[in-house]
Formats: sequence, structure tokens, C-alpha cells
Amino acid sequence: MPRPLRAGVDEKILDAAAALFARHGFEQTSLKSLADAVGLSKAGLLHHFPSKDALFEAAWEQSRVICRHVLDLVGDMPAGTARERRSIELLTDYALDRPGMVSLLFRSMTAPGEDPQQAQDELLLNEMFVIKPQEELPRAIRIVGALSAMAVLTLLANQENGDKTTWRPLILATCYDALGHREA
Repeated sequence: MPRPLRAGVDEKILDAAAALFARHGFEQTSLKSLADAVGLSKAGLLHHFPSKDALFEAAWEQSRVICRHVLDLVGDMPAGTARERRSIELLTDYALDRPGMVSLLFRSMTAPGEDPQQAQDELLLNEMFVIKPQEELPRAIRIVGALSAMAVLTLLANQENGDKTTWRPLILATCYDALGHREA
């Protein structure tokens, strides 16, 4: 059997690590649990990333890359329903493919203050949805509800090894409902 390319292995390691960091936080995630999650020894994991800190930083950076990419794709769209729907679609597609990364991105909502860069993540999400949370609390709550539903449902879809093409429209409909943009 051919050996997977390093980039593919690193991507799997980063996604698994991101999921553990999102669930347990940096301090409560051990190097052993990270290695176990990807089927490597600690030495094998350290061959790919020199330390737990380096792995954490690489995972955070990958989650930010995802957010920036989505923002780049919707940045020229005017604020409103179409932009919000497209943002949710893109984030859902990422989350179905890389659930750990999206979970880590949303950790800023569930564990504020853990990483000094989290404020940047919040600003990226606010820019994506064109919102000033302090000025638009009801809308901010709807957006957090939609993102939370998307995160939980995409994690469930991945855990259940469900057919992602079946789950995707249901996840999107749930998110649209949370945003107040029901399907016609």
C-alpha cells in the first residue's frame, strides 16, 4: 500500500488535534492523547510537529486560513441574506470535510480568552457576517445559534459516518432557520 503524502498526513493530524484542542483546551490535551487520536506514538507525532505548542499553533493557523478563505469568497457580496447563506454553505462544507478545524475556530465562542489570537477569529466571523455584535444583539444571537447548530450537526454527521450529501441540505436548512432565513 502506498504511503500517504506528508501533507495529507499533516492535514489529518491537524484536524484530529484541532478537535481535541476544541473539546478539551490546550492545557487538558496531552501529547499522548494527540498521538493516540492519529494512531502515532508520541515520537512519531513529534516527527511531524516538534512540540504540542507547535501543533496547537499550526491547528489554530489552519482554522484561520479556513475562515479567511470563506471571507475572501464572500467579501465582495453585499451584507444581507445571500452573503450569510453563502458563508454558512462554505463553512458547512469545510466542517463536513474537516470537523476539527471548524470546531477549533468556534472555540472562541465557547472558551473565550484561551488564546490571545481568538479576538482575531471573532473579528473574522463578524466581518464574514457583517455584524457589530454589541449593536445588533438579536442578530448576533441568531448567527451564533446558526454557527453552533452547524458545528454540532457536522460533528454528528462525521461521527455517524453519514452520507454527507444527505446531511448537508438538512444542516443548511437548520442554519438558515436559525438565521431567520427560512427556505421558500
